[in-house]
Amino acid sequence: MNAPTISLVDVASYLPENRVPASYFAQFAESDDLADNLMFRAPAYRHHAAPDETSAEMIERAMSGILDRHGSDVLDDVDILITHSQLPELPVVGCGGEVSHRLGIKPEWVIDVHNGGCASFIHMMKMAQQLMIASGARKALIANAQNSAGQVFVQDQVRGKPQASIPGDGSSVGLLEMSEASPILATTCRSYGEFAGDMTSVAYPQRKYWEAGPGQVHVGFTEAKISKVLARGNRLVPEVAYDVADKIGVAARDIDWFITNQPNRIFLRNWRDAMELPPERHPDTFEECGNLFGVGVPLTLDTAITDGRVGAGDIVLMAAFAHAGDYAGAAAIRWGGR
Repeated sequence: MNAPTISLVDVASYLPENRVPASYFAQFAESDDLADNLMFRAPAYRHHAAPDETSAEMIERAMSGILDRHGSDVLDDVDILITHSQLPELPVVGCGGEVSHRLGIKPEWVIDVHNGGCASFIHMMKMAQQLMIASGARKALIANAQNSAGQVFVQDQVRGKPQASIPGDGSSVGLLEMSEASPILATTCRSYGEFAGDMTSVAYPQRKYWEAGPGQVHVGFTEAKISKVLARGNRLVPEVAYDVADKIGVAARDIDWFITNQPNRIFLRNWRDAMELPPERHPDTFEECGNLFGVGVPLTLDTAITDGRVGAGDIVLMAAFAHAGDYAGAAAIRWGGR
């Protein structure tokens, strides 16, 4: 018996109003060994969430696009809610429970994932697809919130570091249903646990992130770590993307649209070169949004659909890698249009 077809029928996104230019960080820039590293060439803009704006609030705001297009009753039969927040506001508990309350839904499954990182949208899409096939669930909602830029990277001990000007904040949601409207054609997700410990938080003096202390926590980058991340990222994203292209029987260079996470200009260039694709078929939101981590894939897809580039019948290949290379995923859909 063939498995039912699951479709990604729509995506929607939200960017906070506070649009921050590169000049904000330039005034605080420190001179250190990483200042000229290509990984940290700042985008023109990024958006920062308000100080009291939560992941759940951002996801609720992203959801307005889907509600406007499909009506409020589109959520009546959502059985699965999966969320990923880059910086959970509450210890231990993710934002899924509050999101379900805000949206007025009572799904059977509420799952907060804390891995997947920049590939979390693909990770959640595959998880939702498999749950729907196994259980017969009718609809699933997957949601990302990136909320660390305006909280972690503007701290007075962090904002002068080269890493501070790269991240931006935002949120995205995806609606899946059991139908052939916009079918998921294939997915590949891979975990590389040997690299899981390479993304670290640091503070000076050193402490655990939950312990009180004078030093502000930020990402622990060194030249050696950056070299490893560049090498892994350059390899992992094309690997999973080519695997999905092989599964659907389409040459990578013939894919209509290639949507990736948006970490920096170097990765974006190297990935499309590896796929033998021109820039116009690899949509890019980096200059306006910076690195949105897990939100990068769905927001870039939403942007390309909204501005009319991605049309009905197009094959969209999404791919991303997470953290220092501990996870990578890719998925292909045939977009059915809005």
